[in-house]
Amino acid sequence: MDQLFAKSAPEWTPLKDHLLHVASAAQVFARHLNMDDQLAFKGAVLHDIGKAHPRFQKRLKERDSNGNTFRHEITSLLFLSVFPEAEYEALIEMVVGHHKSVRNDAGDKGLLDLEKGYDYEDFHIGKWDEWSPRAFSLLNELGIICSPFNEETARDNLTQSIRFCKRKTKERGYSEWRGVLMGADHFASALINDTEKHLSNAFRIPDLGFFNRTHKLYPLSEKKTHSDKKHTIVVACTGAGKTDFLFKRTQGRVFYTLPFQASINAMYKRLAKDLRDTNPDLDIRILHASSSIVKRKGSEEESVLQSMFGSSIKILTPHQLAAIAFGMKGYEALLLDLKGCDIILDEIHTYTGVSQAIVLKLVEILRSIDCRIHIGTATMPTSLYAKILDLLGDDVCEVKLSDEEMDQFDRHTVHKLQAFDEARPIIEKAIDRHEKVLVVCNLVANAQDVYRSLTEQYPDTDILLLHSRFKRGDRNLKEKELIGLDDEGNPTGQYNTSNRACIVVSTQIVEVSLDISFDVMITECAPIDALIQRFGRVNRKRSQETIGITKPVYVITPPESEREAKPYDLEVLKRTFGVLPDGEILKERHLQQKIDQVFPEIDFLNIEEHAVFKADGSIRIDQLTHRSKSILFELLDIDSVSCITEGDEAAYNDSCFGARLHMEIPTRYFSVKNMRQSLKGNRPFIVPDKAYSFESGLDVKLIRELNFDVNNQML
Repeated sequence: MDQLFAKSAPEWTPLKDHLLHVASAAQVFARHLNMDDQLAFKGAVLHDIGKAHPRFQKRLKERDSNGNTFRHEITSLLFLSVFPEAEYEALIEMVVGHHKSVRNDAGDKGLLDLEKGYDYEDFHIGKWDEWSPRAFSLLNELGIICSPFNEETARDNLTQSIRFCKRKTKERGYSEWRGVLMGADHFASALINDTEKHLSNAFRIPDLGFFNRTHKLYPLSEKKTHSDKKHTIVVACTGAGKTDFLFKRTQGRVFYTLPFQASINAMYKRLAKDLRDTNPDLDIRILHASSSIVKRKGSEEESVLQSMFGSSIKILTPHQLAAIAFGMKGYEALLLDLKGCDIILDEIHTYTGVSQAIVLKLVEILRSIDCRIHIGTATMPTSLYAKILDLLGDDVCEVKLSDEEMDQFDRHTVHKLQAFDEARPIIEKAIDRHEKVLVVCNLVANAQDVYRSLTEQYPDTDILLLHSRFKRGDRNLKEKELIGLDDEGNPTGQYNTSNRACIVVSTQIVEVSLDISFDVMITECAPIDALIQRFGRVNRKRSQETIGITKPVYVITPPESEREAKPYDLEVLKRTFGVLPDGEILKERHLQQKIDQVFPEIDFLNIEEHAVFKADGSIRIDQLTHRSKSILFELLDIDSVSCITEGDEAAYNDSCFGARLHMEIPTRYFSVKNMRQSLKGNRPFIVPDKAYSFESGLDVKLIRELNFDVNNQML
């Protein structure tokens, strides 16, 4: 008799193994959350037992998707009465919605959606007497002692489940049981046979003693972190030791947020290296930027399910954390994972009404689930600071540098330029002096154009382009080359550790966390908060001897039109350019005044109507459902999805989780939404090979059907 499988190629995970993997994870998660671990085990066994149905097995082996919609959750519910009646409700919650919203699913495939269509009950029951014995046998093998029952009983089980769901979706709130099962299922699906090994490290509190180091060059390292206050706000210059201070303020597992994926990669490498001696087998994870976007019948569904529930340290973007505010797919699992943890919101320096409204909503929700919130920034408008304090109340440890301490961080002389062409002789002189030059553009397309121009002009100079739209594997190589250190931290003589002249062209991704230092910067004008972060990449290597020595940064005047100013507001750019000195030192002690001049008040967008967690503490989302389309699509212009090149598609389909990530390219949904979509992994969109190169990354102008390789389309 053929073996029953839960997953198709490349994993071909046997159904029995998958149920055991998910059950092990569900038990560990339930115990951590003080929930019934035996009930969690039962729900995990039940959730996919319906995959024993021959139609599902055929679909796995033959990729058969013709005919009526088959949902294995429905066939799993047929076995409900194997368990005690008192456990039905929790079991149904775990099974019925672990993939779909039970109502208003993006693909109309939720349990209650199917009620409106074909006679799905007969279709899912099929030839019950022929296939159900294998499922009953497997249940017994897994320790669920039961006897086979007839088709009538199976139909009654499904009827009870439907009645429960109809009643439950009239209630507001979220299901913890659904969250536990979703988290366990995703965990086990990513790790497969390594599930047990990784579970042994789940929910482990990291040893962060490494950050107790002190040095007089880093004033925050010498400040006391002990306080009876639960939360933290640190406002200090780049390079003052904010990261160490924030980590010293934590007590438990840590969620660490940074704005950009490149900075997330750098922080991951930094923490993995710094903490490995005191934290053997530390479970530190990155949630890579791509949400999984699925197109169905003209709708999109965004998923933020995370494979590593229970990690000691997780590094992610605020966008990914915002899933809980908007009730996106997987929000219950994320919410449970966050409860009671320490949350570091680092480098909060984007001041659009949208992004700041989201940050404030996150602070509000995180506080309500007993998180300890630690906020670090080099630049925060006073109006935003006041709103955060209002949300956190009196329970905040506030830390700032004195004027005298800030004076030690005056490192830049600012010069204003009218156009990029004025920067060319500056770059020429810097190359002659064997200096390191950083050019920062606001858009990927601009950075690509500047890179091509400079490579033609300086063919014998090392020039590197860095932005968000590279394959992750390629970007890792570029970041490693840029930082100039090998895996052991030894200099490689490239870029950051080179004695030769070099040029790096980049976008905003250099603003945070990449520990690199340049001699000269030419940058397009950006909001003052972003500029200050960019300036932090110049003259970064501080010593007692370099204090008081400045290096030049050149800022190009803002464009004339709103279209050319994107992604920023033109008026903000003009106010920023107006407050900058010209030919003078930028004084750190004067930055707050300049920030408040640029942002005298913030037009905080009212996202209360979109959020499912309301300011009054209520939850406005129906149980067992989630939002199919993230409001973030409409509110933020962000890199939301992944794509892969057509040449990588076969390898992607046949690779494991980690290898797939290296092939993915983050991009905006609207750039690729008309392209074909893979059914594997993060469901990336497929783009032509012609639209990508290792040197320049993804060129969205070349994402066209006519650029696909005809040979690939015929295969």
